[in-house]
Amino acid sequence: MGFLSEFKKFAVKGNVIDLAVGVVIGAAFGGITKSLVDDVIMPPLGLLISNIDFSRLKWVIKDAVVENGAVVEQAVSINYGSFIQAVVNFLIIAFAIFLLVRTINRMREQEAAKPAPPVNKQEVLLGEIRDILKNDKATNTQPPKQV
Repeated sequence: MGFLSEFKKFAVKGNVIDLAVGVVIGAAFGGITKSLVDDVIMPPLGLLISNIDFSRLKWVIKDAVVENGAVVEQAVSINYGSFIQAVVNFLIIAFAIFLLVRTINRMREQEAAKPAPPVNKQEVLLGEIRDILKNDKATNTQPPKQV
């Protein structure tokens, strides 16, 4: 099998398509989560802790060099506020995925716990007769007597 035909066989498998769909949906979900954190969660959280904008929190190691009103050399800083936002993003995504997996698992458990469909009484009786005949054949290996 040639390389291209092997790749084509791999690429059109259902699992690869499902993975691609998952990646696209995951990227969209990431955008929604970022907006949720940046626009909904962080402003009230910043308000609770004295109007702090987390994205602006940083530790400046070296100040910027400014000459004649123009920045000649950028400041060197550790932007730990962005890190805090990334951690909050992660926690929200992890929690949302946890809820999704938990819901799916509960649905599977409910499906497994459903009682079996009612059995036809005739089918049960025929099954018992079949089992009796099998047992009778197994114990009675002698040929039938001629009368």
